[in-house]
Amino acid sequence: MHGSEQFYLIKGDVLPISIRKTLEVKRLLDAGNVKTIHDAVEQVGISRSVYYKYKDKIFPFNAATFQKVITISLLLEHRPGILSKVLQFVADKEGNVITINQSIPLQGIANVVLSIDTANMRLTTTEFLEELLQVDGVNRAVVVGQS
Repeated sequence: MHGSEQFYLIKGDVLPISIRKTLEVKRLLDAGNVKTIHDAVEQVGISRSVYYKYKDKIFPFNAATFQKVITISLLLEHRPGILSKVLQFVADKEGNVITINQSIPLQGIANVVLSIDTANMRLTTTEFLEELLQVDGVNRAVVVGQS
């Protein structure tokens, strides 16, 4: 396979400490626990050059393989708490809302578009939509995209 990238699935405990610490730096940065790369590498105890050497070469297994994002268009009744109920429903199903876009309500109905990371959900997309339609105030729910 000369000239092609090869990928391997290995247990983390066999990785050199510098690579494991690079993953920790990435986690700190992604979580917002530190403001700069300098702060993160200092906290975990590696040099910036080590971080830059490995940062684009190593990723957590779940980040590379399990993320599945769906985009749903909803028609919601314009009443207090309806969007909150939808967001709680998503959280209860172990979905993670990535984006929310809501239009100005017209004639008592608001169009809301949600992008949801479904990697941890235990429902199929169809089951999720069927149950979402049972939430009070949800008039329509349609998947308009997924990756």
